[in-house]
Amino acid sequence: MAQENATHHYLMTLLFIIIFFLSMSSSGYGVGVNWGTMATHQLPPKNVVKMLQENGFDKLKLFDADEWVMAALLGTDIEVMLAIPNNMLEEISKDPKVADSWVYENVTSYLYPGGLNIKLSIFF
Repeated sequence: MAQENATHHYLMTLLFIIIFFLSMSSSGYGVGVNWGTMATHQLPPKNVVKMLQENGFDKLKLFDADEWVMAALLGTDIEVMLAIPNNMLEEISKDPKVADSWVYENVTSYLYPGGLNIKLSIFF
């Protein structure tokens, strides 16, 4: 009996999650994923972007402005949320010129028609 209740609860939760994501995608929200690049065996960025597109992901959070990853995302409709690396937060918070420089070096060159849709964020 307890196992039946647990199975029922699991199925109801799963059904709720599916309905939630279907309603989000039909109402203009979208589905996103985090892409961390600190790994010993990284996939080529073009392959990852292709998998993201084939699986309907239209939002992506990056934890660094890796130029290979950013270049692979050019021309896609994937919305990119780009984090400022944690090791730069203190320096950026103390000197706006450092922030300007980081944005210029890591963001500006990708902002053009057909480029990337980038939003900047600070993650802790």
